[in-house]
Amino acid sequence: MTELLKKAFERASKLPEDQQDALAAVVFDELESEQRWTELLANSQDKLAKLADEALEEAKQGKTRPFSEL
Repeated sequence: MTELLKKAFERASKLPEDQQDALAAVVFDELESEQRWTELLANSQDKLAKLADEALEEAKQGKTRPFSEL
């Protein structure tokens, strides 16, 4: 555990129980959110590569326009 995290936990341990629980809930939500993003991004690489290939092919075929024309 890093020193900064230790300090944060020490400081949080001095809060009233309800505030400790609220802080813990925020930390858990953040960790779960980070895990979901990690999983989504890990599972999306093939899809993103396919979309990129399709976009490049459309550009080669002249089916795209520059952003300045939109």
